[in-house]
Amino acid sequence: MRVCEVTAFGGPDVLREAQRAWPVPAAGEVVVEIEAANVNPTDLGARAGAARRRLTELEPPFVLGWDLAGTVAEAPAGAPFAPGDPVVGMIPWYHIAGRTGAYAQAAAVDPAWLAPRPAELDPVTAATVPLNTLTARQMLALLALPAGATLLVTGASGAVGSFVVQLAARAGVRVLAQAASGDEQWVGSLGAAEVLPRSADLAAIGPVDGVLDGVPLGMPATAPVRDGGTVVFTRRLELDGLDALAARGVSVHMPLVESDPGALAELTRMVAGGELRTRVARTLDLAQAAEAHRLLEQGGVRGKLVLTTRRS
Repeated sequence: MRVCEVTAFGGPDVLREAQRAWPVPAAGEVVVEIEAANVNPTDLGARAGAARRRLTELEPPFVLGWDLAGTVAEAPAGAPFAPGDPVVGMIPWYHIAGRTGAYAQAAAVDPAWLAPRPAELDPVTAATVPLNTLTARQMLALLALPAGATLLVTGASGAVGSFVVQLAARAGVRVLAQAASGDEQWVGSLGAAEVLPRSADLAAIGPVDGVLDGVPLGMPATAPVRDGGTVVFTRRLELDGLDALAARGVSVHMPLVESDPGALAELTRMVAGGELRTRVARTLDLAQAAEAHRLLEQGGVRGKLVLTTRRS
């Protein structure tokens, strides 16, 4: 089968198409024939070598990719899925130390990483859902904001930020959303009470009850949070000033997303039904993963870049 693997730590050019044997599932695993795989910012760091701070034994060649959409090809008796079932899933890539990835035509996975994919949800759109919606939902749970509270979301144009805006607004939270230039209309359409430009002085907009730093900006994003408020960062950062926040009673979280098949199934149904919106900027063949990484690193991409495994 075709895969696109990291052949050495470095820039996008280290991504190369290769051939590997069809996956052999371990006990309890299912094999998914992958039709689409989402490209996430975390993939860029892993390719460049940043993942080795957490995964010290990670060595090339390895296959990247958290998000997948496809069809179950093999399943053991008693599994929650059967061959032919359309699915969407999130491989918890860091938790399994990069053992398998979605930049491939197939993968052997734990069925707990999967959720049913509604027939009306195409694989490309479905592949943008798992990591981003689960991250958004789990971060909002950490913020624990009641209806009427005010939340600042930086990076609201991005995939996680866009889902945070939608889910928070649906819960009655007043969202102040900082958008990239040219994305103000998109972010405003998601339910934000106010859309702020990237150049906004965040220290001047507070106090807010919570901050979801989706860029992440780091400490500057915490400027408007009230005493006793909560800040959640989408990446694990080394920051100066955390003691000062703690002294003000501000809770700070830097979580790593966890698998949650029930939540993924619900969120996938919401996307399929139009209750949550997502954007696809471009699809590329699996062999063009290096180009997808280059585009994402250059910035300015509006929506997700999705790799497809079936040659056109």
